[in-house]
Amino acid sequence: MNKINTVLILLFICFSSFAQEVDEKEKQKSLQSSTNLTWDANKALSEDDFIAAEVDYRKAISKSSDNSAAPYNLGNAYYENETYNEAFGRFKEAGEASTSKADKHKAYHNMGNVFMKRKDYAKAVEAYKEALRNDPTDEETRYNLALAKELLKKEQDENKQDQDDKDKDKDQDENKDEDKKDEGDNEDKKDQGEDGDKGDEGDKDEEKKDDNKDGEGDKSDQKKKPEQGDGDNEQEQQQPRPNQLSKQQVENLLRAMQNAEKKVQDKIDAKKVKGAKIKTEKDW
Repeated sequence: MNKINTVLILLFICFSSFAQEVDEKEKQKSLQSSTNLTWDANKALSEDDFIAAEVDYRKAISKSSDNSAAPYNLGNAYYENETYNEAFGRFKEAGEASTSKADKHKAYHNMGNVFMKRKDYAKAVEAYKEALRNDPTDEETRYNLALAKELLKKEQDENKQDQDDKDKDKDQDENKDEDKKDEGDNEDKKDQGEDGDKGDEGDKDEEKKDDNKDGEGDKSDQKKKPEQGDGDNEQEQQQPRPNQLSKQQVENLLRAMQNAEKKVQDKIDAKKVKGAKIKTEKDW
């Protein structure tokens, strides 16, 4: 029984090794085919035949996932044609497929370039950092990283300034709304005051109307008085009113004034006589 198990185990190991060997050979064969297609694509691209190059690159990528050169070169072709979204996808694919740090460095460096074209400086900074982790000696990547950081800071400062300006404008608008509200309240108060004044004037008018009615009542009473007889009227005429001279007093006052005026005139006449020039010459 033990011998049978041992034989089965040996057969299984041999079969697994054989399967792995076959699989490895298939991978190598696919990789070689992918590499050949990549060369063809490179040749077509050098001849400015972008369509043929793109077809061969895609075939090469589909043949083997281990061929990082095919997606990398296709990414460069897209980048040159300013098709940055497609370029980014291929550079990312190349970075994941790469087994060497040098290839990873180039893939992430170019991913950073795509982000710079998109003006996505934050992601560009991260891509360049990843590139430098795989090759810290590349000065070009280091320069691009410094530039991306500078542009990112400038962008952040501008965004902060824009936000501050928006907040300032918002505060000003709120203050204007408050001022308008206060003006509206003042107008309402003013209207209420005017209505109150009008109400007072109305009350005064009503009082005047009442007074006039009272006055008319008095006049009506006065109109009724003559019906009482002429004797009453004569008595009223003879009877002096307060602060008013009677007829007799007026006559006495006139008489006194006439006498005073006569005395004054007599004095004036006397002065005229006394002041007359005496003639000393004879008349001719």
